[in-house]
Amino acid sequence: MRIIETKIYTIDEHPNKELCFENIRNNSYDLNEHSLYEFIDSLKSLRDKIGGKLDYSISTSPCRGEFISFEDYDLDYLNSLDKDELPLTGVCWDYDIIEALQNGDVFDAVKCLHNDTEYLYSDEGLEEICIANNYEFDEEGNQL
Repeated sequence: MRIIETKIYTIDEHPNKELCFENIRNNSYDLNEHSLYEFIDSLKSLRDKIGGKLDYSISTSPCRGEFISFEDYDLDYLNSLDKDELPLTGVCWDYDIIEALQNGDVFDAVKCLHNDTEYLYSDEGLEEICIANNYEFDEEGNQL
């Protein structure tokens, strides 16, 4: 029989936070995927409210071929929407999508999604995630 002892750290206690962050970045490719689904729900809800045709191809980080296209929608109804009330799904993407389309470039909202993802993968964003979820790490920075 053998006994193996392992030191377990929270992110605040870990002697090398950067190692923990690097391991998360290298092994967690979907940290903001939930936002992508919420974003798409907001797009579809807006289409349901203003009518017209919606076509899109988007992701959480910039890539080739991304687009959002709204056609033949009710511009008056769009302009009557109060984005501050989050009238589509109740999440922040309602605001960004309505504002972007009211300003004539709905793809600006996708840039907000990309910025959100970039922040989540930053040291500050990862630290917030680790603290909020009580993540624990071994000495090598591996999440347990």
